[in-house]
Amino acid sequence: MDKFELIARNTEEILTVDDLKELINSGTPLKHYIGFEISGKIHLGTGLMCMGKVKDFMDAGMHCSVFLADWHSWINDKMGGDKEVIKKVAVGYFKEGLKASLKCVGGDPEKLTFVLGSDLYHNNDKYWETMIDVSKNTSLGRMQRSITILGRKEGEGIDFAKLIYPPMQVADIFIQGVNIPHAGIDQRKAQVIARDVAHKMKVSPIKNKKGEIIKPCAIHHHLILGLQKPSVWPVPKEQMQELWSTMKMSKSIPDSAVFIHDSEEDIKRKINKAFCPEGDIAFNPVLDWARSIIFRDEKTTLEIKRPEKFGGNAAYSSYEDLEKDFAEKKLHPMDLKAAIAEKITAILKPARDHFAQPAVKKMKEEMEQLLITR
Repeated sequence: MDKFELIARNTEEILTVDDLKELINSGTPLKHYIGFEISGKIHLGTGLMCMGKVKDFMDAGMHCSVFLADWHSWINDKMGGDKEVIKKVAVGYFKEGLKASLKCVGGDPEKLTFVLGSDLYHNNDKYWETMIDVSKNTSLGRMQRSITILGRKEGEGIDFAKLIYPPMQVADIFIQGVNIPHAGIDQRKAQVIARDVAHKMKVSPIKNKKGEIIKPCAIHHHLILGLQKPSVWPVPKEQMQELWSTMKMSKSIPDSAVFIHDSEEDIKRKINKAFCPEGDIAFNPVLDWARSIIFRDEKTTLEIKRPEKFGGNAAYSSYEDLEKDFAEKKLHPMDLKAAIAEKITAILKPARDHFAQPAVKKMKEEMEQLLITR
């Protein structure tokens, strides 16, 4: 698989494909970043979906970095809005969780760079100049519309600090010289602002190998569904896209999410009671996980174990074949759930092993205690 295919596979959107090809062909070193709020336990969406793409980027020869966004988490009232607690969890549990997640998808955590927001901003006048430069080249109205990147609703009453969040996120890209900003599709508005202001930046512009100012090439991955039943069923076609975004996996509904260090019993229990309507392929969380997590590369096989009277054992080497049989009701939801639970359990073994280490286990326990007390 060539560099472009590795970078582009399993993505929801690339802004733009032509820009990505031109960047690759120019010979400009590819510099990636993905930023995370620090908000508690790491689930499959943050762990496997994000790190699965990071692994692809690493395989394509990209320099990859994770931005631990402690200031953004503080602005967005995460972890009780306690800045010092956020910072402690960021460099402890959260960093270890992302390293474990990268192990789960076959990546090497030692090759991944971690940047803490506090460290980047400290005594860094150039960063704040860059943030002001971004702000001067966009409007208040656009900042107000962009609060959806904080998980807030457009038009929602917010404190003023939350309007500083979008230009800070955009400035993070420019100050680090990132030409491949990466995020879930829910962060699209920030990435589009970065592209729109790129040629107006007087401070920290992004340049190619020739020294020409370029737009960052934004890559967005898919947001996997939580396991719960949607509030509206069946879902009207015209509401599908909107509902999908509100039904993404969330740590605020624990049984709708599998966390990277969940026990085998918890994984099986959660997936067994997942919403998985027979024959339905339009809105089905279990199939969504199969497509996005299990069949993320071409080497995957999903084994179905069932008695002969229900069709006997089967093995799928492509998502398309699995979906076809499910749509034709040749594969029962309970058999699919059992297979997905077994596969997810196997994929997450490196994370369970990582969090079995005494020091890392203690970080997790301290973080969980903080969640209870706040």
